[in-house]
Amino acid sequence: MKYIVILYTAFTFVIPSYLLLAANKSAVRRSSMIDILQTGDRLEAHLRTLTETIGERSVRFPENLNKTADYIQSFYEDIGLAVHGASYDYSDYKVANIVAEISTGPQPSRRYLLGAHYDSVSGTVGADDNASAIAVQLETARGLKALIGREALDLAVTFVSFALEEPPVYGTRYMGSRVYAKKARKEQEKIDGMICLEMVGYACYEPGCQHYPFPLGFFGYPKEGNYIGIVGNFKSGGFTKALFTAFQKNPELPVIKLKIPFNGWILPAVRLSDHASFWDQGFKAVMITDTAFFRNPHYHRPADTIEKLDYRFMAELVESLLIFFKSHRNGP
Repeated sequence: MKYIVILYTAFTFVIPSYLLLAANKSAVRRSSMIDILQTGDRLEAHLRTLTETIGERSVRFPENLNKTADYIQSFYEDIGLAVHGASYDYSDYKVANIVAEISTGPQPSRRYLLGAHYDSVSGTVGADDNASAIAVQLETARGLKALIGREALDLAVTFVSFALEEPPVYGTRYMGSRVYAKKARKEQEKIDGMICLEMVGYACYEPGCQHYPFPLGFFGYPKEGNYIGIVGNFKSGGFTKALFTAFQKNPELPVIKLKIPFNGWILPAVRLSDHASFWDQGFKAVMITDTAFFRNPHYHRPADTIEKLDYRFMAELVESLLIFFKSHRNGP
């Protein structure tokens, strides 16, 4: 019975999403909202600081977690955002989620949260997992700050860099995203959609380099890993579609979307990041990902280093996120 349900889910919700993959190839980008090459250089600079200057950002090195939090907070301060650290206790020391916000007015019609965890698994410097996501988060904030200076938009975006996600913390109450989502639900924080960035820097172009969880590999998905994935649960269906539609306007970054039932429990691999903390608290949330270990052979290994990453791929993701935020115009 379990496999019948999985197959039904795949045929009903997964295959239609794949058939839309090539739709953005017909789009023509008239101009970029960012300088793609400059953004790629800035992304690389963030990655070098996080993985080489700071290094492993695991629970074994709380001092490096603190250095990372300071780096993120300083960046937001430097671009003129209000930012604070929301600290909590883990083991015998404190860690902090770093929270910054951009708002176009006192009562914006939409409020989004763009989140990513900044720790790495023990034994690695975590370039793709998850320094790539932090770098994209920071450069998206820079781009959005510039965008609202040029465009009349109507939204607010909260940028949250989560302290802990990797084992041995994963699945416990000490996950930064669980701490934040639980508090947000208790305080009835307005979040119209949470966007989780999880491993967004690795692309591969050789046939056969992209893999899929069972049974998705049987349904004609691309064999090359040159696209970004958007994963949402049923409650987030409209939000997932809105992001997908916006991303299709960027012809330089192919995109696939997946809508999954039962908060992802039917395919547990799609729950392995911070969006699941928000699903479990009843918020609309999606994961944006390069598909992690289904593509990147260096996942959770010492070889997860910056020379493996594709900075153009990451810069195009910043562009796609800004296209989505730009769609929230104030007035006609």
